[in-house]
Amino acid sequence: MGRAFEFRKARKMKRWSAMSKAFTRIGKDIVMAVKEGGPDPDSNSRLRAVIQNAKSVNMPKDNVERAIKRASDKSLGDYKEVLFEGYAPHGIAVLVETATDNNTRTVANVRSYFNKCNGNLGTSGSVEFMFDHTCNFRIPAEGLDPEEIELELIDFGAEEVFVDDDGILIYGPFESFGALQKELENREIEILSSGFERIPQVTKALNEEETADVEKLLEKLEEDDDVQNVYHSMQE
Repeated sequence: MGRAFEFRKARKMKRWSAMSKAFTRIGKDIVMAVKEGGPDPDSNSRLRAVIQNAKSVNMPKDNVERAIKRASDKSLGDYKEVLFEGYAPHGIAVLVETATDNNTRTVANVRSYFNKCNGNLGTSGSVEFMFDHTCNFRIPAEGLDPEEIELELIDFGAEEVFVDDDGILIYGPFESFGALQKELENREIEILSSGFERIPQVTKALNEEETADVEKLLEKLEEDDDVQNVYHSMQE
C-alpha cells in the first residue's frame, strides 16, 4: 500500500468527527461552489461534488437546498480560501486550510494559536512544498474490481486505488480531479464522496510528551470556525 492508504488509515477516526462542524464546513463549500459556478449542480461540477459529500455525512437534503438558495443571494458575502503555513513545536510542519469572510480575523486567530502553543506561523511557501496536494473519490466496492478500476483510470490521473470498510478509494494529483470526476460519471459509477487532501511527503515520529505539545495546537486550529482542514507532518 502507498502513502495515501497509510494517510487515510491514520486520519479515518479524526476526519469529520463532529457532525455540526462537518455541516458548517460543507455549508461554506456550498457557498463557494455556487458563487463560482452557479446553483445548478448539473452544470456545476464543484457543487455536484459538495452535494455528494453532504450525503456522505448524512446532511439533511433540506439543509443542502437552503444553503444553495442562500448562496444564490447576491447580498451574501463570499468566503475566500486562504492557506496558512507554519511549524508546531518539535519541527512539525503544519498546513491550515481556511474559508473566511473576514481575513483579518482569521489571520489574527491562527497566529494566536501558533504563538500560544510555542509554534511559528510561517510565510507563504514555507512548508507547502512538503505536502502532496491530492484529490480523492470514494465509490462503492460492490461489483467493482479495484485492480481493474486502477488500470482503467490510470490515464485520467489515478495513482493509488485501495479498499476500506466504506468502499473503494481512488487517489490522484490535485489537477486530475476534473478528469477523474468526468470519467467516473461517464461510466455511471456512483461517487459516494470526493475531496482534496495534502499528504506529507515525510513524517516525523515524536514521543508521547512531544505529541501532546503538537496535539494542543492542532486541536485549537481544528476548533476554529474558519478552519476547514489541518494537515501536519507528525507520524500518527
